[in-house]
Amino acid sequence: MQVVQPIRDQVKIEEMQEILIRQSHRDWLLFTIGINSGLHLSDLLTLRVQDLKGKNRVIIREEKTGKEKNFTISAKLNESIMEYVKYMDDNDYVFPSQRTGKPIKRIRVYRILNEAAKQIGLHDIGTHTLRKTFGYHYYQRTKNISVLRDLFNHSAPSVTLRYIGVQVQLEKRVESRLVASNE
Repeated sequence: MQVVQPIRDQVKIEEMQEILIRQSHRDWLLFTIGINSGLHLSDLLTLRVQDLKGKNRVIIREEKTGKEKNFTISAKLNESIMEYVKYMDDNDYVFPSQRTGKPIKRIRVYRILNEAAKQIGLHDIGTHTLRKTFGYHYYQRTKNISVLRDLFNHSAPSVTLRYIGVQVQLEKRVESRLVASNE
């Protein structure tokens, strides 16, 4: 099984968004909400218009844990949501399949993300990349691993650090210092 990584570089995030908005507002919104909410993909895909429309704070019940999860939507993202859903009914899924109207499938999300990622030279991208990217950037901004651990419902801070790729990054930094000091 391939281990996916967060997108650490803000420029790469913006490049992904540019590619996705050109192909589909839905795909761009899926990516953007995903990296700004930390939701599991299963919860992201089952969002309905009424869950997001006109709200700056979204509250849902996680399918996996049954716990309440809430996140903030910025004014700018809210504008994009309102533009996207203006012709949709409140009960419609936000990320529908064009064919069925039901939520797109996990494999479709994987393909959407991978196709865009390849265009900008990223690898190790998958559906968990959205959640991991949220976690990585939250941690970089706040350094508050306890809150992030609670948000992700992980058993220990070390699990969360490993999940968002920070542990690997720290190990590489330590390893590179050791090599440099031996020269």
